[in-house]
Amino acid sequence: MATRKAPDLPNVSKDELLGYYRDMLLIRRFEEKAGQLYGMGLIGGFCHLYIGQEAVVVGLEAAAEEGDKRVTSYRDHGHMLACGMDARGVMAELTGREGGYSKGKGGSMHMFSKERHFYGGHGIVGAQVPIGAGLAFADKYNENGRVTFAYFGDGAANQGQVYETYNMAQLWDLPVIFVIENNQYAMGTSVKRSTKSPSLWERGAAYGIAGEAVDGMDVLKVKEAGTRAVEHCRAGKGPYILEVMTYRYRGHSMSDPAKYRSREEVQKMRDERDAIEHVREMLLTGGHATDDDLKAIDKEIKAIVNDSAEFAKESPEPALDELWTDIYADVAPQDA
Repeated sequence: MATRKAPDLPNVSKDELLGYYRDMLLIRRFEEKAGQLYGMGLIGGFCHLYIGQEAVVVGLEAAAEEGDKRVTSYRDHGHMLACGMDARGVMAELTGREGGYSKGKGGSMHMFSKERHFYGGHGIVGAQVPIGAGLAFADKYNENGRVTFAYFGDGAANQGQVYETYNMAQLWDLPVIFVIENNQYAMGTSVKRSTKSPSLWERGAAYGIAGEAVDGMDVLKVKEAGTRAVEHCRAGKGPYILEVMTYRYRGHSMSDPAKYRSREEVQKMRDERDAIEHVREMLLTGGHATDDDLKAIDKEIKAIVNDSAEFAKESPEPALDELWTDIYADVAPQDA
C-alpha cells in the first residue's frame, strides 16, 4: 500500500476524522455484504454497489445540516447509510422483506425515508435531477433555509433534462447543489469516449451557475467544497455544481464484468487513492488512533452489517395484500 503524507489538519478534530472513517467503513462493509447476498440469490433484480465512492457522500453529509434533503440515482445504498438510515431497514429492503424501508416492495432503487429527508433512489437515468430542483423549489417557497443535494453520475450528465433543470434552477435561484459523481465510466463507457468537454461542472457556466471540481477520493476536500456549496445556496445565490472526481471499484452493477478497464487500473486506484485508507493513515500518523483502535472499529462495523443481514433473512416477505397499498397518496381536501 503506497502511503501519503498526512496533511496539516488544524480544522479537523480527532473525533471528526474517526467519524468519517467509521461512516465510510460502514458503507464499504455493507456493500461487500450486499454483494455476498446477491451472489447467494437473496437479493434479486439490480444491485449497484458504491465501493470506492464512499468519501463523496460522507464528505457532503458532513457539510449538511438537519433538514437538508438528498435525492440520487440507483447507486444509492451509501447515500442511505450516510444520512443516517438504519442498516437493518436498508438490507431488508434489498432482500425484499417486510422490515425494509419500503416494506420490501421497492428494492434497491426505490427506497425512501421522510424522516431522514432521503427521497430516492431512482432507476431512470437523470430523472432525479428535476426532482431535486423541485425539492429545492419547495424549500425556497417555504423560506426554511434548507438545501437539496441532487446526485447524478457522469453518464447522466449528458441527459437533456439535466440542462433544462439547470436553467430553471438558476432562473429561480433555487438552493440546490448538483453533485456529479464522476466515477469515469458511467454504465461502461469512459468519459473520454462519451463526452467531448473536458469537465462537466463547467457546463453550468452557460446558465451562470457557479461550481467546481473536487477530489472525490479525499473526504476532507469533499467536505470543504461541500461547505462552500452549502454556504452559496443558503445565502440565496442560487444553485451550485460540484463535480466530484471519484472511482468505483466494482462494475456498474453486480452483473457487469467491467471488461472495459484493466484489473491493473483498478488495483492501482485501490493501492494509491483509496479514500478509507487515506483517513486511516491520517489517524495513525497523526497519533489519533492505534491499529488496535481501528481494528475495534472494523469489528464493530462488521457486527452491525452482519446483524443487518440476519435481520433481513429473518424478516418475512410482504403479504400479498401489500400489493394494493401505497399506490395513491392520501390527499387532504382543499378549501374552496
